Amino acid sequence: MADVTLANLNMLCVRYLDRTEREIHLPLGPLYLAKSLEDADYQVDFRDYQLYERADLFTADAIGDFLKDPEDILLVSCMANLLPFTVLALRRFRLDHPDVFIALGGVGAFGVEEQILQMCPWIDAIGVGEGERTVVELVRTVKKGKLKGTPIKLSQLNGRLDLSGVKGIVWRDNDRVVRNPQRERIQDLDQIPFPAHHLVDLSKYAGINVISSRGCPFMCSFCSVAPIWGRKPFTRSPENVLAEMQHLYEQTGSDLFLFQDEYFVSSPERVQSLCEAIEASDLRVRWKAFGRVDLTDIPTMESMTRAGCVEIRYGIESGSERTLARVTKGFNPQKAFEVLSDAVGIFPGVDAFYMWGFPFETLDDFNETLLHMIGSRTMGVRILPSLLSLLPQTTLYRELADSTRLEFFPELFPEYMLTGHEICADGRIEISSEHRHIYDFISSHPDVFPGFFHIDVESNVMPKYRLLQKFGFYTQEGRTEMLGSEVECCGAHSSAP
Repeated sequence: MADVTLANLNMLCVRYLDRTEREIHLPLGPLYLAKSLEDADYQVDFRDYQLYERADLFTADAIGDFLKDPEDILLVSCMANLLPFTVLALRRFRLDHPDVFIALGGVGAFGVEEQILQMCPWIDAIGVGEGERTVVELVRTVKKGKLKGTPIKLSQLNGRLDLSGVKGIVWRDNDRVVRNPQRERIQDLDQIPFPAHHLVDLSKYAGINVISSRGCPFMCSFCSVAPIWGRKPFTRSPENVLAEMQHLYEQTGSDLFLFQDEYFVSSPERVQSLCEAIEASDLRVRWKAFGRVDLTDIPTMESMTRAGCVEIRYGIESGSERTLARVTKGFNPQKAFEVLSDAVGIFPGVDAFYMWGFPFETLDDFNETLLHMIGSRTMGVRILPSLLSLLPQTTLYRELADSTRLEFFPELFPEYMLTGHEICADGRIEISSEHRHIYDFISSHPDVFPGFFHIDVESNVMPKYRLLQKFGFYTQEGRTEMLGSEVECCGAHSSAP
């Protein structure tokens, strides 16, 4: 019998009229937590919703079946796109399992923890930030305070479950929502054990994900990731990264690794050291990574390809110098074009993210971006457009929230926010009646789910969308082939060679 059920609800799922596509990636975050719990002598019942087979994943019966027979502590990880579905599913779960302590984690709730706990009394706590140490303290504290068979709602325990000593959580103390002190970051990432890969069947995942760093120091105002780490990066040593790659290769035989960290190219020197370590080993693998325009020079690119890198992805975001300056990107369009031009001559695959829909982006600005995308595509770069998603932790959202009216337009969601409930058809999104209540829930809470909303649909979003369709960056028939290889949106690395 396990001590805790840890469920991963992070998922990329896109439905079309005639099919459903899922790209299944190794859930690194939850597996890191699972390993920390195991090292503290707790047994983990690990479940990954990505691998759950059901005709319709997004029904109360489906999630109920997935979470049946849980342990007395349930930890759930989700991202922003599935946050509404997750909290509603947990409401149903609470009705069926009143004795289970429910904690929510992952990046989905970041920045709106208090609002969620006030809105969702069936959730007992939410983790904030780095979780390896927090999860162990939380489980230990709950285990000590929980009386077997007693409903776990804090208001009914008469103060016997005191979570005030657990750093890095927001929790409900009777009728109060309490934010505990922030958890200190782990600076030496080499001390963190490798994820609990043994809890999953690695052969079922599209690619083997690895991270070589945590955090990013850059100030891009639209970014939802850097604020989670306080814009302070820490990196793993090349030896530690290589050891994990060797371990995974021995376990799976997979020779393709996907580096998921945004700050992989933190400096030419660090990348060079890792590449030299890979070359000096007997490990002959292929890998993909994210880069940054102003940190990847030609010697760095050449070193990466010699070590097996087959694809690099850049966040270009805009072809307008004014827009790049407004979002604090840190380079100009000409520099981006030059680096992309160098990269296509070195790497087998080069991808470029472009973001559109900024409310301050004029059509002249957008046309400059469109020309940049066309020029990059002509060079052989794969273009990955994405509609702006105003997640609550972003600097841009905080700048605009008080002065801008958010509009809910469910016919067109940002790529990051597609949930799998929608049906992509004829260039728009359709919502079936059985899932309508989820979108009603979203539209009623723009302060909690702002990533689903737009600014000025008629004058800002739709004219740009039509131009992107006209030039083939979105298909007329079905938005994008979200998981295909011809036209893609932003997201995790493709697993294709």
